[in-house]
Amino acid sequence: MTTKVSSKGQVVLPSPIRRKLRIEAGDPLDARIEGEHIVLIPLRKAKRKPRIRISKVTGMPVISLGPGAAKVTSEWVREMLADFP
Repeated sequence: MTTKVSSKGQVVLPSPIRRKLRIEAGDPLDARIEGEHIVLIPLRKAKRKPRIRISKVTGMPVISLGPGAAKVTSEWVREMLADFP
C-alpha cells in the first residue's frame, strides 16, 4: 500500500492496516528509524477481542466483550462465527 506525506509532515495509515492492527484515532504510536525504514508501533494496551460464548442463563450464544474490549466490527463477527462450533 502506498501513502503520501502531507505538507505538514502527516501520513495517513491506510484503513486495511488500521483495521488489522485495531488502531483507532488518538492511539499513540512509537515512531523510530531502523536502518532506512520508518517503524510505527502502537503503544496502547492490547484490547481484548470479543468472543462468542454460551450464556449460562439462556444457553444461547452471546458476544462476550468484557471490560476494555475493542469495538465489535462486522469483520470480527464473521471471524468469530467461522470459528464457532
